[in-house]
Amino acid sequence: MQRTVYLIDDNADFRQSTAWWLEGAGYAVQSFGKPSQAMRYLTSNAVAEHSCLLLDVRMPEMSGLDLHDQLNRSGLHLPVIYMTGHGDVPLAVEAMSKGALTFLEKPLEDEALMSALEAAFVVDANQHAEDREGEACYLERFALLTPREREVLQGIVDGKLNKIIAYDLGISVKTVELHRSRVMKKMQAGCPAALVKMVLTRRVA
Repeated sequence: MQRTVYLIDDNADFRQSTAWWLEGAGYAVQSFGKPSQAMRYLTSNAVAEHSCLLLDVRMPEMSGLDLHDQLNRSGLHLPVIYMTGHGDVPLAVEAMSKGALTFLEKPLEDEALMSALEAAFVVDANQHAEDREGEACYLERFALLTPREREVLQGIVDGKLNKIIAYDLGISVKTVELHRSRVMKKMQAGCPAALVKMVLTRRVA
């Protein structure tokens, strides 16, 4: 199983030496000197199935914390290990609050880095397992819907009001409400927003 580390740091010498160490330890490495480069690459290309971010906190163009926020907003949730040359406790607290696994001070200690990477890929493997389980549950629920219920579901996802769905399908509003209730129950969604998020995440409907 190939494991990939996305290394983002504005210091070219540090990137080169760290990439050399990571490759020697058996990891594939993609390195970036600018957060914007990393953002474009990670959101425009297929991200490696087993991967994590090794991310510098302080960079002139954009901080690692800001990049982490942007990646999260784009729906890309990778295990993150933060690095810094400054012993900054408030930054560490903020990084951890954003979901970082750990916070390493430069110069990186081999043992600490190895432990952090091993933890990151355990989290990555667990996330993949949860995603597969969630996908299976979603497909089982979706299979319970009748063709008409799937049409109503699509209308909900499209943000249409019940009366618009009724008009589009040539049925009464009360019938739409009945189908809508059944869809919510079969899909085990607590509210319409949760239902829409579920469908958009799984991209089946």
